[in-house]
Amino acid sequence: MTAFLKYKTALIAIAVAFSAACREPDPRQVDICIYGGTSAGVIAAYTASMAGKSVILVEPGRRLGGMTSGGLGYTDIGNKFVVTGLARDFYRRVGTHYGRLEQWVFEPSVAERIFEDYISRGNVNVLRNHRITSALVNGRRIQSIVVENSESPSSESDISIHAREFIDCSYEGDLMARAGVSYTVGREDNSTYGETYNGSQVMRGHQFWDPIDPYVIPGDSTSGLIFGVCPDPVAPAGTGDKKIQAYNYRVCLTNDTTNMIPVTKPENYHPEWYELVLRLHEVSPRKSVYDYFIWSMMPNSKTDINNGGGISTDFIGQNHEYPEASYERREEIRRMHEDYTKGLFYFLGNDPRVPEHMRRQMRSWGYPKDEYTENANWSPQLYVREARRMIGQTVMTEHHCTGRDVASDYIAWAAYTMDSHNCDRHVIDGAVKNEGNVEIGGFPPYPISFGAIVPGRDEIENLLVPVCLSASHIAYGSIRMEPVFMVLAQAAAVAAVIADDAGIPVQDVDAAEIRTTMDTNPLADGSIPEIVVDDNSPDVALSGEWTAAADPLRAYGLDYCLSTKAGDSALFTPRGISPGLYRIYAYRPKLENASGLHNIEVEVFDGHATHRSSVENISGEVLGQTFGEWIEAGVYNLTPEASVRLIAPAAGLPLDALLFLPLR
Repeated sequence: MTAFLKYKTALIAIAVAFSAACREPDPRQVDICIYGGTSAGVIAAYTASMAGKSVILVEPGRRLGGMTSGGLGYTDIGNKFVVTGLARDFYRRVGTHYGRLEQWVFEPSVAERIFEDYISRGNVNVLRNHRITSALVNGRRIQSIVVENSESPSSESDISIHAREFIDCSYEGDLMARAGVSYTVGREDNSTYGETYNGSQVMRGHQFWDPIDPYVIPGDSTSGLIFGVCPDPVAPAGTGDKKIQAYNYRVCLTNDTTNMIPVTKPENYHPEWYELVLRLHEVSPRKSVYDYFIWSMMPNSKTDINNGGGISTDFIGQNHEYPEASYERREEIRRMHEDYTKGLFYFLGNDPRVPEHMRRQMRSWGYPKDEYTENANWSPQLYVREARRMIGQTVMTEHHCTGRDVASDYIAWAAYTMDSHNCDRHVIDGAVKNEGNVEIGGFPPYPISFGAIVPGRDEIENLLVPVCLSASHIAYGSIRMEPVFMVLAQAAAVAAVIADDAGIPVQDVDAAEIRTTMDTNPLADGSIPEIVVDDNSPDVALSGEWTAAADPLRAYGLDYCLSTKAGDSALFTPRGISPGLYRIYAYRPKLENASGLHNIEVEVFDGHATHRSSVENISGEVLGQTFGEWIEAGVYNLTPEASVRLIAPAAGLPLDALLFLPLR
């Protein structure tokens, strides 16, 4: 009897083990699955949910918002014209928090709360701490994905998510890759797309201006290279490779002693990593610790610190494996970047070889107690500037950025400089030089093709990729801004809803239908949309002798006008005004000589009577990376017959867009 029981017990154990091995992961069924809780992921999830779709947002970590809530508070804008829909709404909500119409500089915790509010208002199901392990593809359709617990991986807790449409909003493109979609990593050769600024580049930005010895024993090439210098020779200009631009952390520090945690030595501290700091100071003495960073102030005595100069927070050359690395190897790379950055601050504040006045400056800063409280007051989001990039139906290139090629099937706009951080360090002519930095701008806003966020027609037909979109390395450097990702994500969600409703491949969705939906329902909640009338719109009639000023940096859109004499006027007749209260704003470019200019006169015809007032000129600070601001011109009860006339009392007055903001 005892032997029989033992045999029976063994059979049961085998059966249980076999059952566990064959068990399907916990299944979930939704209309649309969004992978990656970045700023784009939150906007896509909210948009799809507000359209009536069942949605799940899968985030490998705990925090939502990606870089926007992870330290990048000094927003890379380019031109406010490109920030539309829910992206614009996000910055308006930031502005509400700080008592302004909109704001582009903010604390990480403020951004996180706004993203969480989108999730709450949209009733979005969020699956945190889960990452993709596989995708089940049948023909050209993703049937499901399997995700594991990213904090304690185990097949026992895997979850299978079935959906009709998928959107990859991750910075790495992990869903896209596991679905078998074509992609690339690194820099194309200039010859690939006939470009000029792709591939290997040794330029002057964020460079070592003076000769710095690269060897452990200065002058002795047999002693080896100091940390961070690549032994390979630099490739000819324009040569393609698998290198990617450097990652870093956008660091939030504070000098408010009541809210400050001191910078301490990290567990994995390597002072030899910072030899270049000392050698740079020897040949070109730094006057201040602030010379090593781009140090942007945020509200409440906090910072957004970014890379600046030859050696700074960019951990150059240490991320090349990251895009296609295992999760375990990625974590090692991320931790190295964290150790490097924390170690750099500790080094500058404590190493006796650093001048005392600089050490004192560094020690006056620490980590804010009220930021990243769930992660020991350090951002959990590594700045993954670039990883995989899809090779989709359309590849955006530098020719789109400069206007030589124009996307007719556009669903968003971009406006930032073609921007790549350095990719590596080499010995050139016996000295250390950084390689890979490119900053080419001066072009106006340009449209982004819908074909850049969908796979090719012979590939997956139910996936959209608004973050790791289809673009060459150098074009991606212009597109890869958080506000643009949010706009692209909203467009992707609209496209997914259209494709799901019609039962068609995403490649067959009409870009014009996406644009119409985003124009008529920009906040995805059915509210009355705001109306912007630019100075070059057919809805503006100029009287007098205004001169056009093409200035994509300061203008809203492509240009603004300047009055040539007193009495020059412009009549704005907004189309589509619904009866109700509106707050009217005039966009005023910040001009160098604006402080001495008169206020511009305003005549508002509300449909029944004319009201007169004035709009002040900008002479003070304009916050963030923008060179213009919306100035309020009053609140009016408007009818569809309303119009606004702006009158210049003198020459040299700028004229740009008007904003009609419905009061909800």
